[in-house]
Amino acid sequence: MTPAARTQAAIELLDAIIASARDGGPAADTLIARYFAQRRYAGSKDRRAVRTHVYDAIRSLGERPASGRAAMLALAKDRPEIAETFDGSAHGPAPIDAKEPAALPGVAPAWLMDALQRSGLDRAQLIALLDRAPLDIRVNTLMGSRDDALAMFEGAEPIGGTVAGLRLPADTPVERSPAFEGGLIEVQDGGSQIVTTVAQVAPGMTAIDLCAGAGGKTLSLAALMGNDGRIVATDTDRARLQRLQPRADRAGVMIVETRLLDPGEEAEALADLKGAADVVLIDAPCSGTGTWRRNPEARWRLTSPRLERLVATQARLLDLGATLTKPGGSITYIVCSLLDAEGRGQVDAFLARHPGWVAEAPVVGSPHGAGARLTPASDGTDGFFVARLRAA
Repeated sequence: MTPAARTQAAIELLDAIIASARDGGPAADTLIARYFAQRRYAGSKDRRAVRTHVYDAIRSLGERPASGRAAMLALAKDRPEIAETFDGSAHGPAPIDAKEPAALPGVAPAWLMDALQRSGLDRAQLIALLDRAPLDIRVNTLMGSRDDALAMFEGAEPIGGTVAGLRLPADTPVERSPAFEGGLIEVQDGGSQIVTTVAQVAPGMTAIDLCAGAGGKTLSLAALMGNDGRIVATDTDRARLQRLQPRADRAGVMIVETRLLDPGEEAEALADLKGAADVVLIDAPCSGTGTWRRNPEARWRLTSPRLERLVATQARLLDLGATLTKPGGSITYIVCSLLDAEGRGQVDAFLARHPGWVAEAPVVGSPHGAGARLTPASDGTDGFFVARLRAA
């Protein structure tokens, strides 16, 4: 592909990503994979260059742009080498008209910027939300030690604050490694590993992972429990939950059972576990504002009404978790969001609804209300809010 053809390909992909963000369609990575699956002629250098164009444009724009061309024009303003590719060639974009509008640079849509600033994030913190994410793994201590994994990956470094986290060079082919295939490691952000330790699980406990998804934190809990006890992993998403058991098998985890729940009927399906859990982990559905480094187009998907629905779901899950916790047990509430409506405010509202419950300050990240916060700028991880809530 010529440089002009690469720019045109980026414009076409951005058009698809913009429409998907508006309509709730597939993520950018999925769309990019589909695009190149239909264009086998594009070599690895072409794919890499186009992908870089696409993500550079997405990261540079706060508001969802009107079109892929407007997005690339914004990028071209600061990059003469891209502006030159608008040459009208056979496979390239039409020349730039001096009067045509380019998208405006920014960090997030205006309403979301306001909400983040009111949640205590300064400009440096906000800009760091759009940095490129590192490649982190968790060493499965049921299969070996962090030193074992360090010896298998050149350039690996321990992640501070984690029990068994390593940061690898960005281009490390993790999933093709013997360590991954043998269950010694899992890909997991360092922040995700850190907030899971707030649950303070121990061997012999009964734990419920109420929003287990594909099981990343479930497997972390199993390792922290030494494969001794009981973990009930639940979710309402069948496809995601079905991915947990193969991962557990590969990791040698024997204490996990899964339950698929119907939305709105979770309490009935978990009636036998009422008051039975030492720990309930609630990694709640959220806006994902802390994961923009990995999914920068997510900020074009979020709307105020959707945020309100997420906040309502989080409150309902916290109330459900309270019914499952035994006296003296605890809830660990986690969101990969930095919005106070989903974190600090959510926990304050829970404590107001449930007299007798108390918050125990987690010794991770930075104190934030009744919980703690991790951010890319301060901790080098994805953004999280986490709180541990103790029943009377």
